Amino acid sequence: MPTRRHFLQTTTALAAAVTAAPWLWQSAQAAEPLLTRKIPRTGEALPVIGLGTSGNLDVDLNDATLAPLQEVLKALLDGGGTLIDTAPSYGNSERVAGELVRRAQARDKVFLATKISSTGRERGAAQLAASFKALQTERLDLVQVHNLQDTANQLALLREQQQAGKVRYVGVTHYREAALDDLLATLKKEKVDFVQFNYSVGEREAEKRLLPYCRDQGIAVLINRPFQRGNLLSGTRGKPLPPLAAELGATSWAQLLLKFILADPAVTAVIPATSNPRYMVDNLQAGRGRLPDARQREAIAGLFA
Repeated sequence: MPTRRHFLQTTTALAAAVTAAPWLWQSAQAAEPLLTRKIPRTGEALPVIGLGTSGNLDVDLNDATLAPLQEVLKALLDGGGTLIDTAPSYGNSERVAGELVRRAQARDKVFLATKISSTGRERGAAQLAASFKALQTERLDLVQVHNLQDTANQLALLREQQQAGKVRYVGVTHYREAALDDLLATLKKEKVDFVQFNYSVGEREAEKRLLPYCRDQGIAVLINRPFQRGNLLSGTRGKPLPPLAAELGATSWAQLLLKFILADPAVTAVIPATSNPRYMVDNLQAGRGRLPDARQREAIAGLFA
């Protein structure tokens, strides 16, 4: 079975051809559309694979650094994805994301999500205004209170922006497994459209209460750190894919890990970060075809036990 590296080597030419001949990529995917999940509050369909920006978009704003990232965005859009998740605390990522979208003339094609991580209404409002400017847009699809910082005050601000038509959805986030109980307590107290947290084959605490609660209460779920900052993929180097991968149409370890997450019906979308267009193409493949059943999920988990 091919490893992620072997698969990516075979798709290098296709990824490189996206700019010159977009129809090659589009026609290759036409028979296998990217899965979508509905945002519970509105029923709006959101593609299940998006793009995270922590680290990978924190670069200088010049043509040399933006060129490969422009290909990442193109691969996302041509592959059926729309979601870009960023934050003011990710260095230059908001500005880079905004510039990439502007250059691609793709604002009406992307679902732009960012965060607010300030204390106090005045600082929160200033940070949000800076995000609108950095992302070069007058309307944001989703703004989330980052890591539950000053949650009540910042959600009040975001709801005002939502009523004014400046923000479409509001949510809360965290990135540590130890904070999942705090997230759950917040969701029981505050009405939000989205929640974002870490979940993977190596961090399954969310399965106990948080994911079932979100499913039952109609809260959209974004999953960050699906590869545990690359640690899960590092452990697969040199290992052949198991026969189970073929059953699911997975051609890389990354796809297998993403399919494990997407198999939970409470998950709306996963947002792996990458600065490599080939990896973007590979990640998108996880959102196509079969997802593992309960037995297959446990088999995948067993490979990383």
